[in-house]
Amino acid sequence: MGHRMTRTITTQVCIIGAGPSGLLLSQMLANAGVDTVVIDRKDQAYIEGRIRAGVLEQGTVTALEEAGVACRLHREGLKHTGFELAFDGDRHRIDLTALTGKTMTVYGQTEVTKDLFAKRHADGQVFLFNAQNVTPIDLTLDQPRVNLIHDGDAITVRCRHIAGCDGFHGVSRRAIPPDVLKTFEQVYPFGWLGIMVEKPPVSHELIYANHQRGFALASMRSPTRSRYYIQCDVDEDIANWPDDRIWAELAIRLGQDAAANLLTGPSFEKSIAPLRSFVAEPMRYGNLFLAGDAAHIVPPTGAKGLNLAVADIRLLSRALIAHHKDHSDHHIDTYSRTALNRVWKVERFSWQLSMMMHQFPQHSPFQRRMQRADFDYVSTSETASRALAENYVGLPLE
Repeated sequence: MGHRMTRTITTQVCIIGAGPSGLLLSQMLANAGVDTVVIDRKDQAYIEGRIRAGVLEQGTVTALEEAGVACRLHREGLKHTGFELAFDGDRHRIDLTALTGKTMTVYGQTEVTKDLFAKRHADGQVFLFNAQNVTPIDLTLDQPRVNLIHDGDAITVRCRHIAGCDGFHGVSRRAIPPDVLKTFEQVYPFGWLGIMVEKPPVSHELIYANHQRGFALASMRSPTRSRYYIQCDVDEDIANWPDDRIWAELAIRLGQDAAANLLTGPSFEKSIAPLRSFVAEPMRYGNLFLAGDAAHIVPPTGAKGLNLAVADIRLLSRALIAHHKDHSDHHIDTYSRTALNRVWKVERFSWQLSMMMHQFPQHSPFQRRMQRADFDYVSTSETASRALAENYVGLPLE
């Protein structure tokens, strides 16, 4: 069956991916008068339903304020001034505000996405949902294009720049020739089993715990909604983990003090996520720019995924606005280098915290003692605690 018609859409920036990165970029560009079209292979309900991160750096909150989508965040978000590390029952609080002068805000990524969608629709953004065969081409030319099938029609989006905000499995990164693209990766030998429950959290702050039985994390999305994780085998069958078994394991791993406050109940979301560290270089090829998970993945330890994506978008929006409004390409030419410089530092932090807080099957008794020494050093040194806090609240943009 042939396609009904072929049509061309012209815009300044074509954004592939309608997750928080693509939405925030289109909003920031729109605020500066730069026209965009946003393409996604899924529909809005699916995108909004994805359960993801929920701990926002101050810089991320600032970006959402600048975009004009922070009203509900300020009403409903939970300010956090610290978090706890636990190691075999011993606990140490990292006082973020005392050590850095900054705070974190707990507000679900799903909520950020909904707020951005509401604002983009109110502003009349053009979206092409359920797009198939999305193919970025002519990337080194002044007028790159994105071809796709939408509602049975063949569509070509002509633009000046393409922003690849389509995640780790998206088409954007794969459009960069293999002789140009370098990738760096570490896959961890375990996963995180996560549950969501309509119960108040065990603590008003996050608790990261390393126990001999494995890692655990107590987190939250609101005063009445909790998010818990435990380390498990990456190929574990989720059917082997009924709620009761998860609660029992959490009580052991989080330690007696926390277990006493653990309010259990039926989970309404349960999934196992693999952990990986991944970076693709460069983050620009011709007039294609990668941002967020399309360019890099961090393990969830330390809550950096969404925050790192937003930092990319702040740099990329500045670069594209400078080009389209001031006819300056300085920020476009330095985008990949500037972004990657920060990406690698954030990768280091997420990797380091993951190494300290998980049980690794291949670790020798010496390596396990090194983890304990890491924890003891952070617990007794204000300098070490400050270094951890500085990374946790978010490094400067450049």
